[in-house]
Amino acid sequence: MSYEYLLFNLFILAGPIVFSFDEKVCFVSYWKQALISIIIIAIPFILWDSLVVHIHWWFNPQYTLSVRVLGLPIGELLFFISVPFACLFVWQILVTFQEKKMIRFKGIIYAIAFSLAIAGIYFFIHHKIYTGLVCAVLVFTVMIDTFFRQYILFQRRSGRFLLLVTGFIFVFNGYLTARPLVLYEERFMSGLRIWTIPIEDFGYGYSLVLLSVILYEYIKERHYG
Repeated sequence: MSYEYLLFNLFILAGPIVFSFDEKVCFVSYWKQALISIIIIAIPFILWDSLVVHIHWWFNPQYTLSVRVLGLPIGELLFFISVPFACLFVWQILVTFQEKKMIRFKGIIYAIAFSLAIAGIYFFIHHKIYTGLVCAVLVFTVMIDTFFRQYILFQRRSGRFLLLVTGFIFVFNGYLTARPLVLYEERFMSGLRIWTIPIEDFGYGYSLVLLSVILYEYIKERHYG
């Protein structure tokens, strides 16, 4: 059905919206900060998506509405709102109930970023552009985290958060790729998949969500001191 992608996004939003009013977490109090961060981060990802649609990937018209904005179906645009919103809700739960503790070996994060930078160069040289772009944006995420001094990636609770995000990617991206609602041009990718999900989609999802969390915490810090 053509409105399936739209329903998919509404399903993702339903739980976080309903439980945002929980008295302990009270995520509704942070909706403004969440939406600002989500919209700001969504802009470059939507532009990225728009520039490569019908090149790196495309959308199955059987499951998407015919209306297009910047060449993208409405469901795809909502994806950049619904998924970060749900993940920020989960992050706020962790912030509420888990103490902020830093990892002991911070250098490992920068070592991973350096390795991703080298890998990105390799993939660009071999014309695996989607893979190279994902490596680049993950390195950029580490840089932004350090620049804004939020150090989200250096917090112990972030490990738990990323495990949960990984689960979401398996469920949500697994659905989109198994249906298939999203189809890919393999020559721009590494060809590695976990189940039906291209390995690049994990990095894409991590960067989208982590950048939203970094900006969300930065805005909260500026607003609440």
